[in-house]
Amino acid sequence: MEKKDIRSHLKDYFDYLQIEKNRSPRTKKVYERALLKFIENQEIKSVEDITNARIRAFRIYLAEKTDLKKNTQAYYIIAIRNFLRFLIKQDLPVLSPEKIDLPVMPDRQIDVIEYEDLERLLEAPKGTDLKALRDKAILEVLFSTGLRVSELCALDRYTNLDRGELSITGKGGHTRVVFLSGDAKKAIREYLDKRNDADEAMFVSYDKSAEPKAIGRIIPRAVQRMIERYAKAAGIPKGVHPHTLRHLFATDLLVNGADIRSVQEMLGHSNIQTTQIYTHLTNTELRDIHKQFHAARRDDEEEKK
Repeated sequence: MEKKDIRSHLKDYFDYLQIEKNRSPRTKKVYERALLKFIENQEIKSVEDITNARIRAFRIYLAEKTDLKKNTQAYYIIAIRNFLRFLIKQDLPVLSPEKIDLPVMPDRQIDVIEYEDLERLLEAPKGTDLKALRDKAILEVLFSTGLRVSELCALDRYTNLDRGELSITGKGGHTRVVFLSGDAKKAIREYLDKRNDADEAMFVSYDKSAEPKAIGRIIPRAVQRMIERYAKAAGIPKGVHPHTLRHLFATDLLVNGADIRSVQEMLGHSNIQTTQIYTHLTNTELRDIHKQFHAARRDDEEEKK
């Protein structure tokens, strides 16, 4: 039997990721980019060419000749290890993945903002026009649910808001339920009630005409730019991104007594180690954050009654 070249094995592996492992198109693309970069840089022709020496040379190349972040470089090596595991399942005599040491990745830092900054951000969208109502709803939903921005953009309009629940399909095709706060439900209703288009997306982009028309489902980059614009208008000194609101959601769960597994489920993390970045905050810090955020908002609501 004629031996397959390395690209044939790669095609098999990418098909395996998509069909059997049900990886998202984005994850598949990341693996493709990493592995193709490796075989081209190290002139890999066959699986036998994947040696520790060539992997070490590739790591030196990534560190010295590219501007990739340390975490991204680590993902490239993880992709090679996982590809080798696939080849072993095909009974091919290849380098053991366990012989490849992973680089030590720096701890992720959790960025939080002050309560006053959060309040100004949530109140930044002014007026009752479609864009302002949409932006208000987006901010409230992100803070209420901890959704990834890609998950928010994928939400569909026709859902039962009375239940206050949303079914989310996250990374790897995993499904979870998230819950909407009263503020989030109110903001969504006000936005949807004013829409007169038939687009199925919950959040859409608009053109720049005097009477804005929906031009399709909003994309993550547009949400990111929108949040950056409102953060700047609100006078927030540090950078604010969609993930900032996800961080705040996670810390609120922890200070309210949620165990780490529950937080993992709420955030849609497949690996609990990803969730544990939030435990780097001390209990005192978490308590202070809680007082600043949801506790303060609840106190305000009580005063209004």
